[in-house]
Amino acid sequence: MARKDSEHQKQSMSILFRGKAIFKPLNTGRIDERVSCVREWIANIFFYTKNGTTIMIDAGYNYERLREKMGWLDIDPASIRQIFITHQDTDHVGALERDSELLFRDAEVYIGEIENRYLTGEVRRKVIHGAYKLPMVRTDNRRVLLKDGETVRIGDIKVECILVPGHTWGPMVYLVDDEYLFTGDTIWFGADGGYSFLSTLAEDNRLAVRSLEALEKNLRARERSLKIITGHTGWTDDLNFAFRHRTEICRPFTRRYKDPSAPYDGYVEDDDTEEGARNVPLRKVGTTCC
Repeated sequence: MARKDSEHQKQSMSILFRGKAIFKPLNTGRIDERVSCVREWIANIFFYTKNGTTIMIDAGYNYERLREKMGWLDIDPASIRQIFITHQDTDHVGALERDSELLFRDAEVYIGEIENRYLTGEVRRKVIHGAYKLPMVRTDNRRVLLKDGETVRIGDIKVECILVPGHTWGPMVYLVDDEYLFTGDTIWFGADGGYSFLSTLAEDNRLAVRSLEALEKNLRARERSLKIITGHTGWTDDLNFAFRHRTEICRPFTRRYKDPSAPYDGYVEDDDTEEGARNVPLRKVGTTCC
């Protein structure tokens, strides 16, 4: 998907979701000493740093302000050598496209072997209950294909790959150092807890729900404290909150799912500033005791 397609999506999605209070991205800044993020309109991309090595999780839109906002976090794009992609949607791979600024031209891209079929053209990405095919994403980065359950080590960083099909056919969530779970578009956090991600954007909503249930079971069996970090609705360290509505799908055009703390139009970034990125920690979303 070329830059013009990203711009088209920005315009159409802004109109479609304006006032729906569905997307609640974090502003550019830091969750803690290891995890920082950049806001690109309604989406977040993340950076994880340990012992001098930084990996990137997702590559956002084909977005002209990425270098600028990375500078707010003192991250040089040339230092990024490994990028882990949760799935290949426009707002998660744009900085790798051929007509992007190619900030990461030399980085290796880690992506699930099933998800890679979208990039090869073997499968086309469909949304709105199969009614619309998205343009293909074209990238020349070297790819490393991942299997479900595989563990990758980048320096001292451990990345465990967990397959969660449904939103697309082969998305991965990444459990980093047994403490940070980067979920992409697997979970949507509403005001009262987590749900399966937006119904209109899934390849198979029932499969997405089953994957979310399996993911919760997997995580609870570990009996560890986790930070669960989403692509569009912030983060939490409350497992009960994250999976409170795991069998329910967010239906974005139903008033029931509105989050009063979400911006009216997530594509307006006026409150995302360098001062905030450098000085305001990114707070977690709500908690629940049950």
